[in-house]
Amino acid sequence: MIEVRKIGVLLEKTNLGFECEGVLNPAVIADDSVVHLLYRAVGKGNYSTLGYCKLIGPLKVTERSDTPVLFPQHDYEHQGIEDPRIVHIDNQYFLSYTAYDGVNALGALANTTDFKHFQKQGIIVPQMTYEEFFHLAESKEGMNGKYARYNEHKGLEEIHGKKLKMWDKNVIFFPRRIKGKLTFLHRVRPDIQLVMVDQMDDLTPEYWQNYFLHLHAMILMRAKYDHEVSYIGGGCPPIETKEGWLLIYHGVHDTVDGYVYSACAALLDLEDPLTEIARLPYPLFAPEEPWELHGAVNNVCFPTGTTVFDDTLYIYYGAADEQIAVASVKLSDLIAELLTYSK
Repeated sequence: MIEVRKIGVLLEKTNLGFECEGVLNPAVIADDSVVHLLYRAVGKGNYSTLGYCKLIGPLKVTERSDTPVLFPQHDYEHQGIEDPRIVHIDNQYFLSYTAYDGVNALGALANTTDFKHFQKQGIIVPQMTYEEFFHLAESKEGMNGKYARYNEHKGLEEIHGKKLKMWDKNVIFFPRRIKGKLTFLHRVRPDIQLVMVDQMDDLTPEYWQNYFLHLHAMILMRAKYDHEVSYIGGGCPPIETKEGWLLIYHGVHDTVDGYVYSACAALLDLEDPLTEIARLPYPLFAPEEPWELHGAVNNVCFPTGTTVFDDTLYIYYGAADEQIAVASVKLSDLIAELLTYSK
């Protein structure tokens, strides 16, 4: 098994109103030795905004904003901006996040060039009911029963006057175009799906209807091992290596003590990410430390960002939905370990 070092907690909640309940699930990107970290900050009433801090190197915090840098401004996100991820494409940063309106949780996008001014693009995933999704996806092949389990919302059609939509979260872009196309992961539980488009304007209702008619061809990964048996979802933006895209994702399994979230690793083909080269048959790391076992949500390691310094991969993750922690592993060793499980 690969050796992973648990470095410990990097950021904790403060007494500031916007982050007094927790800090977690950061978007992370490095610019030479400077690391930008935008994190989910939770205030009272489970109201989420994005905080910001700057690091020199992978671990030294040198600057931390005392106000949120991104906050709800529209009805589709009025209860929170959650779980960001970030990449740099076409001379700008793509910041994807989950927009929560108090009922629906859907993937949204904002762009920035300076981490100060953000242009929100709105929700980019489909906005449809589970029934609409099911009739499209079921029309060609039978559906995994877990889709209904996780998306039917107990048969309810609306809550608090809001129409219930199928949740589609964990939107994560690849850090470059693949075959000229913008490429991103998204997740309708229980699987991870893939999207490739020429431009963001292509994501019309008609596009999504046709996409779900051919859903089975766009499923990137399904749960395979015991530690991810309940469902899987995207974690960190894929890392390009000569052997393939290294994907750090999260796997979930149900226990008598509730769900356990672990960090997992896979390798995907560089030009055809739908081709899985290898996957670790065990968690890369799982909840073991006190800061992972006990918090706002127990038993959670939720990876959302990485940096690489001198062949060391640093993985930033939400620990027990309350603080941000870091683990590290030698990148070349991880790739070698993955290749021992290549298909």
